[in-house]
Amino acid sequence: MQLIKRSLFSVINNHLINYPTPINIHYAWNFGFISAMCLIIQIITGVFLAMHYTPHIDLAFSSVEAVMRDVQYGWLLRYIHSNGASCFFIAVYIHILRGLYFGSYTSPREFVWLIGVLLFFLMIITAFLGYILPWGQMSLWGATVITNLVSAVPIVGDSIVIWLWGDFSVSNATLNRFFSLHYLLPFLIAAASLIHLALLHQDGSGNPLGVESNVDKISIYPYFFLKDFVGLIAFILFFSVLVYYAPNFLGHNDNYIAANPMVTPEHIVPEWYFLPFYAILRSVPHKLGGVVIMIAAILVLALLPWIHSTEIRSSRFRPLYKYLYWSWVACCLILGWIGGMPVEQPYVIIGQLAGIYYFFYFLFILPSLGKLESFLVTYKLPF
Repeated sequence: MQLIKRSLFSVINNHLINYPTPINIHYAWNFGFISAMCLIIQIITGVFLAMHYTPHIDLAFSSVEAVMRDVQYGWLLRYIHSNGASCFFIAVYIHILRGLYFGSYTSPREFVWLIGVLLFFLMIITAFLGYILPWGQMSLWGATVITNLVSAVPIVGDSIVIWLWGDFSVSNATLNRFFSLHYLLPFLIAAASLIHLALLHQDGSGNPLGVESNVDKISIYPYFFLKDFVGLIAFILFFSVLVYYAPNFLGHNDNYIAANPMVTPEHIVPEWYFLPFYAILRSVPHKLGGVVIMIAAILVLALLPWIHSTEIRSSRFRPLYKYLYWSWVACCLILGWIGGMPVEQPYVIIGQLAGIYYFFYFLFILPSLGKLESFLVTYKLPF
């Protein structure tokens, strides 16, 4: 017992109290901590909601309404959980953008980045499964459309779809297994997050300058604990405004209509955090090609440690990269806008052009940009 206590105290002391942290990191580094808090909120509220949820196609929609109307503070639990998913993605997207801007994916933190991409992929799957559970119109038809994409896999695609459904269409078996997986995956995300954090603490945190420094560091407690909690309080204020004043702002009205397999919604739209990838999916006219390209849009992030073509990490010393970085961010915003638009011109062509630039940035611009910057510096050309 004493050994366990000493080991626990050693872990807390080394990673939560005396962990050496670069003195110049700023509030952009808060979003890893905020993401962890969002995960904890999602797990806690999800466990309580699961106590009142009935995973049956005839009762799921009614059970959600009962949580909203009959369970004491059930409306608050549900709105925290549903809007918590959006806030979780906001925090994670900012966390990813910060990593891209300051080159946090480069050596020696490439495995930290790879686990982060895996976490992002698990988040997407978990959020999709959770979107099905209220069993409204968007839940049913979203499940039908997305699971049908698997049928594009040659030879075994149709068999895999039937295996996913547990039936010959999206039915009660589908809802049951999606509920089970949605309950399980957050705990896998929590485990992967601990690995992500352990790998980060093995080599130490990066900093805005992108340089390794073992001199200008201070203990994480109390300085950065206080800084993290200031950022967390600001984020909770934003979260609270969303929950109390605009709880359905980021949702879709059709999901307050009970699922009806005989009536197809006029415009099937996923949640906002899926829209850029959904736009890439539907920009490709071939079904299998669209699925492959959509998955590649996520997995290409895992190639960044090897795509990076210069020893300089931070964009503070790369003015050309800085402009191109913001052009890529603008591209992602355009894809998000296109994903919510009808499949018609001019939205189709805009989505295709934005999708091409998305991959062009990773596969051509980033690998060659370091060489171009070195050439401009060597010959003292302005950039």
